[in-house]
Amino acid sequence: MQHRTTISKYIKLLVFTLFFGFTGLQVFAQKVKIDGVAVVIGKNIVLDSDIAKFKQEVELRSEGKVKITDCEMLEELMQQKLMAHHAIIDSVVVADSEITSRVDRSIQYFTQQYGSIEKVVKAYGFNDLEDLKKELTTVQTENVLIEKEQQKVTEKVDVTPEEVRLYYVGLKEKGELPQFPAEIELAQIVLKAIPTEEEKERIIAKLTEIKNQIEEGSSFKMKAIINSDDPGVTNNGGQYTVTKESAFIKEFKEMAFTLDVGQVSKPFKSQFGYHIMQLHEIKGNTRVASHILMQPEVPEEKLKEIKAKAEKIILDIRENKLTFDEAVIKYSDDDTKSNGGLIVNPSTGESKFDLTRMDPTFYARVSDLKKGEMTDPFYEEERSGDKMFKFILMKGRTDAHIADIIEDYVKIQQLALQKKKEETITKWSKEKIKDTYIKIGKVHANCTFDKNWKKEVGR
Repeated sequence: MQHRTTISKYIKLLVFTLFFGFTGLQVFAQKVKIDGVAVVIGKNIVLDSDIAKFKQEVELRSEGKVKITDCEMLEELMQQKLMAHHAIIDSVVVADSEITSRVDRSIQYFTQQYGSIEKVVKAYGFNDLEDLKKELTTVQTENVLIEKEQQKVTEKVDVTPEEVRLYYVGLKEKGELPQFPAEIELAQIVLKAIPTEEEKERIIAKLTEIKNQIEEGSSFKMKAIINSDDPGVTNNGGQYTVTKESAFIKEFKEMAFTLDVGQVSKPFKSQFGYHIMQLHEIKGNTRVASHILMQPEVPEEKLKEIKAKAEKIILDIRENKLTFDEAVIKYSDDDTKSNGGLIVNPSTGESKFDLTRMDPTFYARVSDLKKGEMTDPFYEEERSGDKMFKFILMKGRTDAHIADIIEDYVKIQQLALQKKKEETITKWSKEKIKDTYIKIGKVHANCTFDKNWKKEVGR
């Protein structure tokens, strides 16, 4: 069961990388028209090449820790196709906006990786951007169908405290209690260095000057390469493909859909600084536009002043002149101010951090702190261009340990719930297999499966 659960975990991680593997598999570019059909589930098919690609991705992403056979891989893929097939039968609703948003995020990610959308299209062997979008739409539609059908099947599944206790006792009796890693809880105080009004006016004047030069015939791309603070400018010249569902900031999207082709905007502000934009092309609901980003500068004297202020606050806390919580309310310039400075783990949405999975730089700052200790103030500059000094408090720390029903109740509850959901899906699958058209190809006819995909009498 543990082996099968591990495989399922990696399948869920790889629904996106089937077509765009982070390991560089060029799936569409490699796809052959004549390919062996491994299995048909309803109207969905799994190709022999799909098995090979998924299997390779699982082994690479797990760094060789998960080894699976073709038959095991095929069964996992059949499970996904069964969910997708019955999502259609159950009239699961997939909003166009949800698919478009996912497709746009995928395109944006690969554009950042390759430098331009043209390079993405070429690297994966597509004819053009629309060809790429068509394939991605198919993939993401099936992914959403699978996710929503799983949610539908398990929406009423819950666990009682007694079920959690029995689950824990069962693991303990079999000697299979998990070991939870060392975790920490952190809070911060952030002091931002705010640019002067004069500096903001200087940036607006500079962008206005560049706008006038472009309107007089200067190259927008060259002006962007020379002046823009957008880190991607050297690769794409500041040019992006934008839809209303794109993950771009609100101000960027609004401006792209306001301009006429060839028009250069006036300077406008966003959380990243000040921009000007030129619209190049309109294609249906898509806009192709370039921008120049300039971020106001903060003088060195101001940064020294902020650092000294942070050092004074730390000293006051250590001398008990005020508490950390009081200092957060009085001084912090960060959104975490409303939550006592508590830092949320972006990977989990929770306040706990697994020490073994932290960013190396972050780990180096906090790994040696004991509960109640603070770092020295350190400088940080965000992607938005904001410059700041901050310091961190170790609010809580738990060493690595074997699961304990009292200390780790919430985690054990989550594990018990996940197991019950998996059992519910397994039961659902066994029933749906009976009523679903399934045809397994000759190559895999001798596979031994956990579920009765072959519909053998007596199983």
